[in-house]
Amino acid sequence: MADFNREDGVSTSVSETPPTHYTIKIQSLSLLKKNNIEKYTSPFFEAGGYKWKLVFHPNGNKNKNKAGKHVSVYLMMAEATSIAPAGWEVHAVFRLFLLDHNNDNYLVLQDTSTEKGRRFHATKVEWGFDRFMSQEAFNNPENGYVVDDTCVLGAEVYVCQEKFRGREDRFSMVKDPIAYKHTWKINKFSALTADCEDSKTFMAGEHNWKIQLYPKGKGSGTGSYLSLYLALAEPSSLSQSSQIYADFTLRILDQLNAKHYIGKANYWFSGSQTFCGWPRYISIGYFSMPGAGFLVKDACVIEAEVTVHGTTTN
Repeated sequence: MADFNREDGVSTSVSETPPTHYTIKIQSLSLLKKNNIEKYTSPFFEAGGYKWKLVFHPNGNKNKNKAGKHVSVYLMMAEATSIAPAGWEVHAVFRLFLLDHNNDNYLVLQDTSTEKGRRFHATKVEWGFDRFMSQEAFNNPENGYVVDDTCVLGAEVYVCQEKFRGREDRFSMVKDPIAYKHTWKINKFSALTADCEDSKTFMAGEHNWKIQLYPKGKGSGTGSYLSLYLALAEPSSLSQSSQIYADFTLRILDQLNAKHYIGKANYWFSGSQTFCGWPRYISIGYFSMPGAGFLVKDACVIEAEVTVHGTTTN
């Protein structure tokens, strides 16, 4: 058997049966490291009347000083603070699975240190294994855990022994992502009256996007700053579990000196997290200075550059 966590209170076994509640196929594993993604959190699944997620650290959990030698895998209760009252706690027994492609079975890791299961509550929503498996064993092709740059993880979670039908999601990284650019020229800027102005919709990474500009600011930027965001143009078209990982750059072009004003970020976009940006992108005073080049003949030019690195679908 592969080099699993050998600590006391942890049992390992082999199962011919897929996990009852949830499986996720993670593709293009090597690109996670290439794009400095230290952990991947799955969409939620339901078991025992609660929502859960799997958390995967392909290079080990740096917060636990376990980076480099092991992969770390955890079970996390999702939306814990919003669905449970103060003082709540849930005891759950769980098993985490890893598919052995070579033998068509699953290696299973279970915490047996307590018969009542682990206690999930408001300040402790995550339990699992810092040293789920050594990096060497995990990446060794002879063991069959990573095949074609893909691994499959799974989970079973038992709360009061209740069972729910599982769902399978797929997380896929884009091997050669392309940066898409969209340029938006706004004429008669001083005549803008709406709180929010939207650019035309443009496509990047098979998804539709738009730039959102708040000429008089939004939130903490109201009154003194321009607020600027990248947003999904059609979030309602996404399934409940869909996630889109993208990095992006928003620029206000300097039309005189080519010293553009730039903001960069990366974000997991979804149906419930539809936009990302800056409420205090640039001060209105600086933006309006005649020599700054951002507002020339009452026109400004905004450019978005978007690269989609990965998506989760079911």
